[in-house]
Amino acid sequence: MTVPTSVPGERTPLLHYRLSTSVNDQPQKLSTFFGVVIPTLLSMFSVVVFLRIGFVVGQCGLYQTVAMLLVAYFIISMTVLSVCAISTNGALDAGGAYYMISRALGPEFGGSIGLMFFLANVCGSALYVLGLVEAMLATFGAVEATHGIAYEVMPTGYWWSLLYGTAILLLCLLVCLVGAHIYAKATFLIFLVVMLVLGTIFVSFFAVGPRVVALPPSAAGNSTSPTSANFTGFKLDTLMGNLQADYTVDYTTGVMMSFATVFAVMFNGCTGIMAGSNMSGDLKSPSASIPRGTITAVIFTFITYILLSVMVACSCDRLLLQRDYSFLRDINVWRPFVTIGVYSSTLSAAMSNLIGASRILYALARDDLFGKVLSPAKRTSGSGNPWVSVLISWFLVQLVLFSGKLNTIASIVTIFFLLVYAAVDLACLALEWASAPNFRPTFRYFTWHTCVFGIVGCAVMMFLINAIYASASIAFMLLLLLVIHYLSPTSSWGYISQALIFHQVRKYLLMLDVRKDHVKFWRPQVLLMISNPRSSVGLITFINDIKKSGLYVLGHVQIGDLDVLPSDPLQSQYDSWLSLVDHLNIKAFVNLTLASSVRHGVQHLLFISGLGGMRPNTLVLGFYDDHPPQDSLHDILFMSALPLHFPALRNINTGGAKSLDAQEYVSVVADAVKMLKNVALARGFGAFERDGCVKVGRGGVFVDVWPVNLLRPDSSSYVDTCSLFLLQMACILTMTRAWGKAKLRLFLCVEEGRSLKGAKQKLGLLLRELRMKADIHTITWDKQVELHWQRQSHRPAKEDQVGGEDDCDYANSYHSNTTRLSNDYLQAVNRLILDQPHTPPAVRFLYLPRPPADTGRYRSYLEQLELLTRDLGPTLLIHGVTPVITTDL
Repeated sequence: MTVPTSVPGERTPLLHYRLSTSVNDQPQKLSTFFGVVIPTLLSMFSVVVFLRIGFVVGQCGLYQTVAMLLVAYFIISMTVLSVCAISTNGALDAGGAYYMISRALGPEFGGSIGLMFFLANVCGSALYVLGLVEAMLATFGAVEATHGIAYEVMPTGYWWSLLYGTAILLLCLLVCLVGAHIYAKATFLIFLVVMLVLGTIFVSFFAVGPRVVALPPSAAGNSTSPTSANFTGFKLDTLMGNLQADYTVDYTTGVMMSFATVFAVMFNGCTGIMAGSNMSGDLKSPSASIPRGTITAVIFTFITYILLSVMVACSCDRLLLQRDYSFLRDINVWRPFVTIGVYSSTLSAAMSNLIGASRILYALARDDLFGKVLSPAKRTSGSGNPWVSVLISWFLVQLVLFSGKLNTIASIVTIFFLLVYAAVDLACLALEWASAPNFRPTFRYFTWHTCVFGIVGCAVMMFLINAIYASASIAFMLLLLLVIHYLSPTSSWGYISQALIFHQVRKYLLMLDVRKDHVKFWRPQVLLMISNPRSSVGLITFINDIKKSGLYVLGHVQIGDLDVLPSDPLQSQYDSWLSLVDHLNIKAFVNLTLASSVRHGVQHLLFISGLGGMRPNTLVLGFYDDHPPQDSLHDILFMSALPLHFPALRNINTGGAKSLDAQEYVSVVADAVKMLKNVALARGFGAFERDGCVKVGRGGVFVDVWPVNLLRPDSSSYVDTCSLFLLQMACILTMTRAWGKAKLRLFLCVEEGRSLKGAKQKLGLLLRELRMKADIHTITWDKQVELHWQRQSHRPAKEDQVGGEDDCDYANSYHSNTTRLSNDYLQAVNRLILDQPHTPPAVRFLYLPRPPADTGRYRSYLEQLELLTRDLGPTLLIHGVTPVITTDL
């Protein structure tokens, strides 16, 4: 009587009475013994205890057998601790291990593991059905001779075996269709039968005297093989002969045994540890019953296996153990006892796997992870029994039965179960590492170390059983994870990944010391102020390109006073902004504030945005002009799903008053400079489309940089902090993937009296030191500068005195030329930029001078910027206050 050498030991009778009973007919709650101990014992006691314990001792010897049991039980004990921890942190629902994993690790991980757990239970049920058929044929299908006439009690053959398996499976189906409570009532009787058989086995070692046992024929058909072996009873010589390992060929398969193959077979009898936790909804006190009952069952099975191993090693010849796996039947006080034990344990295993598969399928269907594919499996009977899930599971098991021998699938199923155990350990580990305040299991005898040991142990066992199948199973799980991630709807279970990310980000933010900042590792961290996102899509995407993996914050100020409002109006707007961020596929945070004015709101955001060393160092504003805003979101399909009534996505207002005037706008720029923030003013990005700009034509894609302060023609320096910051930002733009084919063009304005070639060589040397590639174009601008000096020669001395102020009059301020620049000069410089005989650039970078110290000249300052940048297309006026470039390594 033989069974497949690799039989999955997982049997999880997911007996959720809340699913199989109505609200008005609740079953009586179960105690620890009936609700946890019995199901777990029945799950862990498989045919290994009856048919494979001698095989293990015969091949490995007593020493290695005890070592194997210690290692195997250490692995499952680590998982037991995780199961106890998770199950005592809240009530479980239908699905057992799937429910624990999905609610802890999220729908992607839980769904992929749940589907594999379902398939493992389906194949496991088929394996046990075929194992029972094989056991029955070994007993009743043999050819016997009576009065010289040979006959078979049970006909043998593929189709006969399929018929027997189908009949057994139909019996299991009837029980499951009636309801899991029928099986629950039978578990106690099955438990009594198994315990009775175990008792007779232990008694037989003492009650039965020495005898000669006939050996079954070898699969190899070797005529010289021994035909009998001895049961010696308890003898020291027998024990000494069974202490060491002696690996031989398996007489049923003809395969040479090794430590790994025997360990894989033996490990099947150590699984099935989650049966009790799957019944948490039916227990009187789950938080107390699951830890006590599961640990009790694990300890009891461990002691039983150790005692059996010692008794077998003391009383049976090595030949008997290696050549007769059913020897316990031959030495029993009554031979049918062991046969009854094999039948009962195998039938209960097949039935519980079928029940478990249906409950997992029902849980998967109810969670809608696979859409409408599993929607029929949601249907239940009046008593709550998911009968459609039972029928689907039965049909799949029946299909598996057609494959006949399933030794290969048995290894895969065992690996699937080990993946589930590892996932439970991973879930517990994630909850522990996340340090979530709501993770407060009443079972505290675990640490993250036990979870790691459990994960490593399960992984080692998977690859020990079969490395190829283990790798394929992991790949299959990852494939399912990706499919569910992209196809399943968003769940409301909570994502442990978010808790883990929060925990790690907080830790690393604390480690990010601003005192250790160095110019070598500087990167732009941008706060982009948005008045209306519908007209700012082009600017939002452009700044996303220029941030160079730095912090990117979208800021918005809503004018209002919280004292007169019933609630915070910003809370309802965040979802709209985040939806916009997702749709534009940008990596940005959103920061909204309520303030009495835009200036105060920007100050709030500059002060509070970011954390630790991740704070904005650059403020970007849209340019203040009279151009009407353009709605760049009108043709985006996803807008129909967004709440358009929110101010964050309000319609474009082309005729209303601005939320701030020119004076306040320049004040915002001056405030940022005072706070040592770099400032960029973006003009002409209303209709900006990156894809169209970066499309390489005949002339190529260019980014123009004018590193000279055009508002100060008396100063042509291009090596100050602001000019170098300008060069850095332009270089960063061309380092991004989208702008990788763009070329930098530097325009150096010089007067005729200076050497054009010398200025160009000097700038080229600087670029080489800074590792920047750019085409340098020198431009004479004597005519434009002459317009400036003509204005100065006609200016009264008093006004000229007003125009220049001492550096000490205003903190962090340069000399301002605001009152000394004529419109003719500014228009001439504007035409100089426009009339360059080159391919028009995709974007221009211009030097932004510091606002004047005299606030009364803010409007004049803004008017000059408007004249300078008129009709230039996408232009970024940049003022840098911090060094960002170094030539050091």
